[in-house]
Amino acid sequence: QVQLVESGGGSVQAGGALRLSCAASGYAVSSVYMGWFRQAPGKEREGIASIDRFGDTLYADSVKGRFAISKDNAKNTLYLEMNSLKPEDTAMYYCAAGYRFTLRSPDYSYWGQGTQVTVSS
Repeated sequence: QVQLVESGGGSVQAGGALRLSCAASGYAVSSVYMGWFRQAPGKEREGIASIDRFGDTLYADSVKGRFAISKDNAKNTLYLEMNSLKPEDTAMYYCAAGYRFTLRSPDYSYWGQGTQVTVSS
């Protein structure tokens, strides 16, 4: 059974940093594409970062240069390092696993339950 569990969300002030984790079970993160998505109230889900089996990464323009996606194959865990946070980064953050190297939600088959990030000004 595939399971993804996010952690690390919280409340920070603008300019602060957070590190999200996504623990995977039921499959190896080294064998699939992994991504981070976010959804703010009243907005569509947005793909923000993806990492392929070889460690190549893909970022949305909204987070490029501030966020970094990485994974630890030995721990079977995906990470999202978030720096220089802005109030507009406030959202529920989800990790996902799929079989295509994109930032499109339909290309991901497995999803975590999400972790809330709130950035105050």
